[in-house]
Amino acid sequence: MGAMRRIRYQEIAEELRERVLAAAGGTVLPSESELSGEFQASRVTVRRALETLRDEGLVAARQGFGWFVATEPLRQHLGTLGTIEAQLEGSGKLAERRIEEFEFVAPTARVRSILRCDEVLRVKRVNLADGEPFAVVTVWCPAELGRRLSRDDVERTPFYESLDIELRGATQTIGADSAEPRDAALLGVPVGSPLLRCQRVTTDRSGEPVLVSEHLFAAHRTEFVVDLPQAEPSMTPEGLRLVD
Repeated sequence: MGAMRRIRYQEIAEELRERVLAAAGGTVLPSESELSGEFQASRVTVRRALETLRDEGLVAARQGFGWFVATEPLRQHLGTLGTIEAQLEGSGKLAERRIEEFEFVAPTARVRSILRCDEVLRVKRVNLADGEPFAVVTVWCPAELGRRLSRDDVERTPFYESLDIELRGATQTIGADSAEPRDAALLGVPVGSPLLRCQRVTTDRSGEPVLVSEHLFAAHRTEFVVDLPQAEPSMTPEGLRLVD
């Protein structure tokens, strides 16, 4: 029985290997339950086949997300005011952005309290690396600044450059979230998949907030790297706090 099980999981691994090698990085595989039904094998056998491919570096898994074709995660270093597109291009990847929404609207209560205005330009976009989506970004700016911009401006150029004003810096809060249906469709992940959520407030040289943004990153494709300038008695990143 043990020999038969070993042969069966190897057969499944061989067939899945062909699929994985033909798929793009980050592609989500069918669930263990679905694969069990497809191959008429136990979930234990299917899991062992998947673990074989994981040992070969072909697939990976995240809790709450499932199995997917392994890919080198996209990394963003924190510490300077810049864009992830610039970092991607520096690593040889093609960075693109696709505008989904460009409209002047009344702000949400949170955005109104930060920008202190009654009308904002809201831009929602999808960021892609080598043609694959990895982030959904929504940016709000005061309407008086937004009227200087066109849809083409924000598709071609980062907001930091499009606004043509001097910026002082930004405060960024990073947390966890799960994919709502629309964002899941834009990112090409299952509904409920884990996301990294970054909320950022950018100020001008006088310290006045001029941009509010929310960045939703597919958790299996992205990670943030915090550079600690020197070793301290506690290596806990500055600003880390527990959420009630």
